[in-house]
Amino acid sequence: MPLLNRLFSLAVLGVSAVPSVLSFQPGFSYGSEKVRGVNLGGWLVLEPWITPSIFENTGNDDIVDEWTFGEYQDYDTAKAALQDHWNSWITEDDFAAIAAAGLNHVRLPVGYWAFAVGSGEPYITGQLDYVKMAITWASDYDLKLIIDLHGAPGSQNGFDNSGQRMSYPTWHSNQTNVDRTNEIIKTIISMVDSEYETVPIIAPLNEPAGFDGDDVLTVVKQYWKDSYGNIRYPYDSSTESNTVELIHDAFQSLSYWDGFMVDGYDGVAMDTHIYQMFSDEQVAYNYSEHIKEACSHGSSLADFDLWIIVGEWTPASTDCAKWLNGRGTGARYDGSMSGTTAVGSCTGKTGNATSFSSDYKQFMRQYWEAQVISYEKGSGWIQWTWKAENADDWSYQAGLKYGWIPQDPTDLEYPNICD
Repeated sequence: MPLLNRLFSLAVLGVSAVPSVLSFQPGFSYGSEKVRGVNLGGWLVLEPWITPSIFENTGNDDIVDEWTFGEYQDYDTAKAALQDHWNSWITEDDFAAIAAAGLNHVRLPVGYWAFAVGSGEPYITGQLDYVKMAITWASDYDLKLIIDLHGAPGSQNGFDNSGQRMSYPTWHSNQTNVDRTNEIIKTIISMVDSEYETVPIIAPLNEPAGFDGDDVLTVVKQYWKDSYGNIRYPYDSSTESNTVELIHDAFQSLSYWDGFMVDGYDGVAMDTHIYQMFSDEQVAYNYSEHIKEACSHGSSLADFDLWIIVGEWTPASTDCAKWLNGRGTGARYDGSMSGTTAVGSCTGKTGNATSFSSDYKQFMRQYWEAQVISYEKGSGWIQWTWKAENADDWSYQAGLKYGWIPQDPTDLEYPNICD
């Protein structure tokens, strides 16, 4: 619930309740200032489509995620490759460029294995030094950093970006997995609770697989409540932190979450991810249909009863980026994914932006602006992702360079595109 609404509600209840609300002072004015940010995808959690070279260099087609990266390689070889990647993929220069682009937030995906690796788990650690560097750089450039737990034990969604690609996720079905995840959230808050001016939000789990039904959703809803205690009250039951908990919609409609963690809670925000290429219907949209769909989200975001951030979205409109659907898997758009019918050719839709037509870049500018306008009806947005080796349609950095993203995110060429 936005602060003014909470204060009004509490004023009705009595003045004595107000000081506890006023004592909660997050490091960013969510609900009044707009979140404008970018994700640091593929840095501390590998994704084959973001950095295909790291996977190709292994010479092993069975290495499809970070789990198999450690499992099917010599430890020293894998560790050296990761260390080189961590040192070079994101540096202080990137934080400087993000700040110079007028952005105010950075979302940092990190896997549970950065904090605790269990027996028999082949993950390689060493990411925490870079988390700490990211906090320092964010502070130096006046950026707000969201620490996002992107992968949990057993995998919360089976996606390669959870660390372990699998046909059915197992995080929710094993209480030990959930207990381990809760302990990791306690570790994270203990690292950053005093840094709330720089790290105002913790996202305790990215994209849990609510599409697998109530078995998952029941566990997820309890986990969001447990995480509230761990993030908002890390000291004791009466002493609040200033850190916001960012829960995820678990691929459910916003109406599913109406009223969830509203009464009796404060400092809770909702993360929703909006893409238009992961279904046969949406990937077949023409340009105007993509823009219309983007604009259509504004009203539901404006009406939602928590602060709501669109924490992942993109000006890309196809799934043409190599391995976007997983290493060795093709695309819906050109029919190279098994069981799909081609919409068109992927040539000139992804890869290097020098191959993009002026019409395509103009569309991406319009589509980018339509999404920004729509998502700022809520609490703001964080684009996925800052950079990619060979998918400029997804890259904020490339968009700035080639002109479909403005140097100042408020400098719109099509301010009335959703009218």
